[in-house]
Amino acid sequence: MTAARRPRVTFRATTAALGPVLAAGLCATLLAHPSSAADAADAVRVHDVQGTTRLSPYAGQRVTDVPGVVTGVRTYGSRGFWIQDPSPDRDRATSEGVFVFTSSTPQVAVGDAVLVTADVGEYYYGGEGSGGQSVTQLSRPTVTVVSSGNPLPAPVRLDARAVPDRYAPRGDRAAGGSIEGLALRPGKYALDLYESLEGMAVSVTDVPVVGPSTPYYELWVTVEPRENRTAGGGVRYGSYDAQNGGRLKVESLVPVAQEPFPRADTGDVLTGTTTGPLDFDEFGGYTLAAREIGTVADGGRTPERTREQRADELAVATYNVENLNPGDPATKYERLAAAVADNLASPDILALEEIQDDSGPTDDGTVGAEGTLRRFTDAIEAAGGPRYAWRLVDPVDGADGGQPGGNIRTAFLYNPERVSFTDRAGGDATTATEVVRRGGTAALTHSPGRVAPQDAAWTDSRKPLAGEFVFRGETVFVVANHFASKGGDQPLSGRFQPPARVSEEQRLRQAEVLNGFVRDIAAVDRRARVVVLGDINDFEFSPVTRALTRHGALRSAVDSLPRDERYTYVFQGNSQVLDQTLVSPSIRRFDYDIVHINAEFADQASDHDPQVLRFRP
Repeated sequence: MTAARRPRVTFRATTAALGPVLAAGLCATLLAHPSSAADAADAVRVHDVQGTTRLSPYAGQRVTDVPGVVTGVRTYGSRGFWIQDPSPDRDRATSEGVFVFTSSTPQVAVGDAVLVTADVGEYYYGGEGSGGQSVTQLSRPTVTVVSSGNPLPAPVRLDARAVPDRYAPRGDRAAGGSIEGLALRPGKYALDLYESLEGMAVSVTDVPVVGPSTPYYELWVTVEPRENRTAGGGVRYGSYDAQNGGRLKVESLVPVAQEPFPRADTGDVLTGTTTGPLDFDEFGGYTLAAREIGTVADGGRTPERTREQRADELAVATYNVENLNPGDPATKYERLAAAVADNLASPDILALEEIQDDSGPTDDGTVGAEGTLRRFTDAIEAAGGPRYAWRLVDPVDGADGGQPGGNIRTAFLYNPERVSFTDRAGGDATTATEVVRRGGTAALTHSPGRVAPQDAAWTDSRKPLAGEFVFRGETVFVVANHFASKGGDQPLSGRFQPPARVSEEQRLRQAEVLNGFVRDIAAVDRRARVVVLGDINDFEFSPVTRALTRHGALRSAVDSLPRDERYTYVFQGNSQVLDQTLVSPSIRRFDYDIVHINAEFADQASDHDPQVLRFRP
């Protein structure tokens, strides 16, 4: 934002001084016929403030007596209110609404006709470096309430016909890929349409929920119900050009203490009409700030359960348990354990991501996770699952990223009644396991052991954990992974188009290292069975996945599923693949299942869905 954030707010109610008849007449004159008011020839209207690009031509200036009707009031967070000019111009690119930032609780009500004198600025939620778009706003306002109880401008209805198929223009190369200076083309690009409506009242009717409600009182809907739909009723992010432009975040302007926010799962429907100003924030982009919100109709979605493996099938699963530590409540352990025993049907081998150390996020030098794993395996047994054993390698304190103090790592659980683990001592946080030939077949020098832990690819990131398992006399190599996060990537709805994926560089190097390790195994024994799985933090169509599968070393199991079932995570209303299972060519036939129990639901034990692979070695 150009102007200072400390507001100077003065509200002057003029009705009593002028009399109701005169006040009403003044309101009508200023809003509908500005040219007939004194000194109105040079009056600035909301559409003048907004302009025809994403940046206001008045940024850094103070404007006087900008007229509008209050269409929404926010009394929490970024406090303020929206005004809209009921007499629009004829340019589709110019919004007729704008946010007035007050800091303190606004002293206006919906339906008030006001005149606002304020500084014009561009405010970037999350900071300008986040890559998000700015919100044009008026700050340090002096507000004159001219009259109350005025009719509101009719909201713009957003539906599949209104939103263009194309998502965003390509950014100006000379401006580093920014779209801020480009003239808005609301009939051609979805992001341009939303920007041309920034601050204006919009409405959606009977829209599918594509992202569940969250603890932050938000949910995602789509106004394009046929766009890339998933089997669970969401919208699938299946390529870098499938951004799903119909997605909108919905929040409520009514404090939850007055009216609870609706609970919703993906696949539900937000029925009726939801209406309010169109806002933008860093956690989801364009947001319908609802002054009136619809009712959630249950879509009937329930958590899935996979089938039990047959006697001659090895079941290998992976599950990101989201910073599991001994300080978590018993209910989290119980729910995660029930998922393993019931929803995953007690797999033979389970690769876990985000196991924290025994002191959790307390940064006290603890790195061991025996307590975390003991409590988890106890809970699984209590839920009716097997008595799992575990194997892991503790990290160096503070070296693997994640929540500070937590020392997250990957770990193996395995059912010793069905599978055995081949222990070879010597593996530690900094010692690499290597591939050697033993008895005419491939073997690991350390099991469990870490793959190339000293390689720069794993700086501040989890190192892959490799282990040898034996099932019905056959050796299977399993490598558990948690690649570097996508933190730092520019947002889909941001001002840089196409958005830069800066975090991808590290994951690409990680994929190359891991691909080389798998090829080392194949070089010793082409028939070796290798399963690589975990939270890859990247999509099945990404360069990272291509690097993992290069030279035919691996193939992604997700490709065996119908496209509408390919997702393990829901982010800002996009159902997408982040967790993957990949297999060596020697595993010719397999049955793969993503078990949807978390990502689509408001009530979730983790934000990831687990997955399981079954095959006959």
